[in-house]
Amino acid sequence: MQPDTLLPQLADLFRLLGDNTRLRIVTACLQGPVAVGDIASGLELAPTLVSHHLRLLRAARLVKSERQGKHVLYSTADQHVARMLGDMLEHIAEPSGELE
Repeated sequence: MQPDTLLPQLADLFRLLGDNTRLRIVTACLQGPVAVGDIASGLELAPTLVSHHLRLLRAARLVKSERQGKHVLYSTADQHVARMLGDMLEHIAEPSGELE
């Protein structure tokens, strides 16, 4: 695929992450497998809302799920997602200065 053909998908991905709730959910999944209930209580959100957002994030391949008994645990899909979020968090934490 040509890079230009990937730009609409990339824009969709950033649009998905542009929602504060979804971004908070993805960052909660950075630490490793976590249950919906734990995400919901940690972020003070309704479990049904978290499940809805996780469905969208999973469809976009930002998070993955694994079943452990009765529970479904979520984590970031791969190191690309974790690195991207880590890099962006590091970027915004830098003191702003003149562009060189």
